[in-house]
Amino acid sequence: MLSDQPNLSSGLGLIDLVGRKLVHAGEYALLCWLWIRALRPSVGGRAALALALAVTLAYAVGDEYHQTFVDGRSGSPLDVVIDGLGAAVGGAWAQRRGRERAGAARGR
Repeated sequence: MLSDQPNLSSGLGLIDLVGRKLVHAGEYALLCWLWIRALRPSVGGRAALALALAVTLAYAVGDEYHQTFVDGRSGSPLDVVIDGLGAAVGGAWAQRRGRERAGAARGR
């Protein structure tokens, strides 16, 4: 829904811009983490990470492409990079949690 809005600016300038980018990166971190959780039982840890990153990046590219059709918006390769960095953080966090849980299960 927000991707289809012509203008998301709150009028706060740089604070608004940086805030939106951080929130966007966080959303893509969460999206990647959720994909990993969904994929891990069927394909395993590393494959789940690779697939989750690929799907999340594809979604980021698709979102930016969609914005090229919205009046007042444009697609940005930099936004895909920011989304990808967020996805990488989410993926790293999910992998770390997976290793911690596996270690705890072995220690029982």
